[in-house]
Amino acid sequence: MKFETLAIHAGQEPDPNNGAVMTPVYLTSTYMQDGVGKPRQGYEYSRTQNPTRKALQDCLAALEGGNHGLAFASGLAATDTVLRLLDSDTHVLAGNDVYGGTFRLFDKVLRRFKLDFTFADTTDPESVAEALTPSTRLVWLETPTNPYLRVTDIRAVAEIVHSHENKPLLVVDNTFATPYLQRPLELGADIVVHSMTKYLGGHSDVLGGAIIVKDKELAEKLAFLQNAVGAVLGAMDSFLFLRGIKTLPIRMDRHAENAMAIVEFLEKHPKVGNFIYPFHPSHPQYKIAKQQMKNGGGMISFIMKGGREAAIKVAESTKIFTLAESLGGVESLIEVPAAMTHLSVAGSQLDVHPGLVRLSVGIENKDDLIDDIRQALERA
Repeated sequence: MKFETLAIHAGQEPDPNNGAVMTPVYLTSTYMQDGVGKPRQGYEYSRTQNPTRKALQDCLAALEGGNHGLAFASGLAATDTVLRLLDSDTHVLAGNDVYGGTFRLFDKVLRRFKLDFTFADTTDPESVAEALTPSTRLVWLETPTNPYLRVTDIRAVAEIVHSHENKPLLVVDNTFATPYLQRPLELGADIVVHSMTKYLGGHSDVLGGAIIVKDKELAEKLAFLQNAVGAVLGAMDSFLFLRGIKTLPIRMDRHAENAMAIVEFLEKHPKVGNFIYPFHPSHPQYKIAKQQMKNGGGMISFIMKGGREAAIKVAESTKIFTLAESLGGVESLIEVPAAMTHLSVAGSQLDVHPGLVRLSVGIENKDDLIDDIRQALERA
């Protein structure tokens, strides 16, 4: 089946008991067993498995071209679970432009458990090759990155990583692109992670994370950790994600259409020093983005010539764009990463330009959005 059909039907058969078309919300913590140690259909306790969550997990696997999906209480819970695959005294290579929460988890929490982290420019495959060490066991990519929207050639990096003597795992955070725009497993990644809170949910009303893999043995290790650590997604939240995913293709096309219209406006504005969008010819990785992504997505970053104060003034002056963290919802959001989502990287090699503004372009009328950005820029 094509993507649009999978988004609506994968993992979601009509209920065999009564024919309900929508997946029921199984609000139960435990399940009757047919005998001692004989759970019915494999369900015994909802931390381990829940029918609503299973439907979501099966849907996620189908959309990413994987065989196994796992759903978590947040994107960072999913990220933390992936890192628990590693032993202490091992090395992780990560991109030098990752989400602030990912950096905080790596640098401020997991280093205490004797994991070593190096941050490199993953848009340059040679930089990845040079940064690998004899103790590297995992490589972590975002593409496009947050907030500079840098694009990594997943296939090229996968070839380098998998040719290394240790065969490190290649993990791709696919939050910004979603499986509708790119499918990292098909390009050589071993693991895909998502903050489902963003585009997969699409309505800014639910938190969740996901892991998708092809390999059965790897899936079993992750499922063990999912159950053992326990940061699982609840049944109601699973239902909300299933609902949101059904419109993902339509939303992503509209996000991209609106974003491109705003980019065309920004490139001519005298107060904007630099703008970043993967599907604009000015983007450094434009050709790679066109090769591995369906469209440019709904995220735009731009740097104000007036620096930090101008960026803050723009962010505080919009009327349709809401000043808020997060992204990927149907409503448009605006923020200043250096002072908000990426405050945790301040002073590090991942430091964000204080004048950078990040837009999460929603699905409103594009003319209204452009008018809103125009009047905000005039106030800066």
